[in-house]
Amino acid sequence: MREDPIPRFVRIPAGEFSMGSDDGADDERPAHAVHVDAYYAAVHPITVDQYAEFTKEAAYGAPSVRDLPLVVTPAHESSFRELATPYIWRGGEPPRERAQHPVTLVTHSDATAYCRWLSGRIGRLVRLPTEAEWERAARGSLANARYPWGDDMDASRANFLPDPALKKHRGTRPVGCYPPNGLDLYDMSGNVWQWVADWYRADSYRHGEQHNPRGPGSGTLRVVRGGSWVTHDVDQLRCAHRHKVPPDTYAYSIGFRVVYSDDGTQEP
Repeated sequence: MREDPIPRFVRIPAGEFSMGSDDGADDERPAHAVHVDAYYAAVHPITVDQYAEFTKEAAYGAPSVRDLPLVVTPAHESSFRELATPYIWRGGEPPRERAQHPVTLVTHSDATAYCRWLSGRIGRLVRLPTEAEWERAARGSLANARYPWGDDMDASRANFLPDPALKKHRGTRPVGCYPPNGLDLYDMSGNVWQWVADWYRADSYRHGEQHNPRGPGSGTLRVVRGGSWVTHDVDQLRCAHRHKVPPDTYAYSIGFRVVYSDDGTQEP
């Protein structure tokens, strides 16, 4: 049974939360109060089935291994291609066994193209979340916790890689396999890294806005959040962790979820 091609959304109430961490990396400091207006967030990352609807209707290129991203050095090319193989779409058709898995091998531009298409389908301005919106969603009802479920690491709560030696035997899992956080959002940690709208700047928390921050207007690096199935450093699964990559990046471990702003009407 195919999933509805339109993602299901939940409303994230407006509110103030503490963004960043004084115990984290330099670019997470200082922890600071941020207010985010209400918005709607997809309950899980966009799935292969949902993305397939977009590629067919919009005649958009299917996920594949094309020009290698800057993050893939010559020494890692062979490993990258091997790990990417199960996620490649053949003849424009998705791997059916991964229909309910989060889509991968998508760039930031691919994710924003999907947002434009979905905007037309549902009549709302769908977009990638800002870093602030993503972190607000990840923290859920636990404002100061390290992870979406609390302060202690819990392997039953996320798809990550406790043993790096098992990388070739692991992979993405269907969305919704792990318990949701307090806002009924799934896979906020693990499974796939998630693109956000912001450009990266190391000192953005020191100079950023405190009301609906949008991040720098330009930059050389983009931000992904949340960790993935290949993450073995559990520090990267924290709500506050910021991971920076070149804009051309795509991988078997990067996907995205989408949001739209709350205009006071009901969700579709």
